Amino acid sequence: MALLTHLLACVFGTGSWVAINGLWVELPLLVTELPEQWDLPSYLTVIIQMANVGPLFVTLMHRFRPGLLKEVAVIYVILSMGVLACLLLAFLWSYTSPIAGVPHSTALLVLTLFLSLVDCTSSVTFLPFMMQLQPQYLTTFFIGEGLSGLIPALIALGQGSGISSCVNVSRVVNSTSGNETTFQMETRYLPAHFSTLVFFLIMTVMMVACLAAFFFLSRQPKVWELSQQQLFPSSITLNSFDQVPEDGAGSGGRGGHPCPKDAGEPGEALPEKVSYPLAKLVFIYLLVAWVSALTNGVLPSVQSYSCLPYGSTAYHLSATLSSMANPLACIVAMFLPGRSLLLLGALTVLGTGFGAYNMAIAVMSPCPVLQDSEWGDVVIVSGRAPP
Repeated sequence: MALLTHLLACVFGTGSWVAINGLWVELPLLVTELPEQWDLPSYLTVIIQMANVGPLFVTLMHRFRPGLLKEVAVIYVILSMGVLACLLLAFLWSYTSPIAGVPHSTALLVLTLFLSLVDCTSSVTFLPFMMQLQPQYLTTFFIGEGLSGLIPALIALGQGSGISSCVNVSRVVNSTSGNETTFQMETRYLPAHFSTLVFFLIMTVMMVACLAAFFFLSRQPKVWELSQQQLFPSSITLNSFDQVPEDGAGSGGRGGHPCPKDAGEPGEALPEKVSYPLAKLVFIYLLVAWVSALTNGVLPSVQSYSCLPYGSTAYHLSATLSSMANPLACIVAMFLPGRSLLLLGALTVLGTGFGAYNMAIAVMSPCPVLQDSEWGDVVIVSGRAPP
């Protein structure tokens, strides 16, 4: 039963951001087919940020009308919306209509808004539900959340979307002296191994699997057996900051509070909750806000301008490998946990440096440095992931 619950928690976690991550890794193919072309990442970034009204609404409802919204019901609604939006996207992504006389991908943009509402709202609904389960399943959920970026990236790599090659094409030109043959290089996009329809159908299947996992996860009787620790949910939400006292007594440490013992395991001390000073909490929140702004807003919106000058292959690799960076980092953090604020600050500075390089390349586009060098491709693809 425990192994089954871990599997369900992992599959449930994959549905948190799989739809939006799937859109990002499919961009190298979408930009070659849709009228927005290389401006499409900027459109998607704005729409995804607009979808934050979803978690804002849920938060305000919990604050001013507590108990009115039930996490289970909300999760069913957003997951069903995600399944329907993914299914419609598979068949309607190429549909365009004129807006102010200019053709736009109206179906893709509208459905992206609904998918963004699903993924953004999952951040404030999935975790409260997982807090009602035993704490060990929360780690498995985060593994699944990391896989929501890794799996679409691997599928896109197998699809080979947006990869191009340069072909020398001859043309006959009429002139006063007669017909002349000229040669010029043209970009030819290589056909993908499977279509965008198949890709979005795979995303739909993953959303259906997430919905089914939640259905069975919410109906397992054993995972609902909560201990007395349920009275103190903050000890679960801050689980990643917990420390076990050296004496194992579970009693007062510096800034900590004793945690109640699990009724099912008498005599076993639970981890002690650690509280941080206000200055450190502000520092942590500023780091989170800064890194989130880079990874979710700034860098994705200029990704086409920073990567396009180096070719479609570089853009394809940067879009897919950057989605793989988050789950890989989560896996590394599981085996090498680091809670040092100095380390967090150093990593943030390093990521900011790579982000600044990406912004500088975007500003210099379409003629950035190392454009005709293989090192330029390596640096821009490598520098896209660290933030």
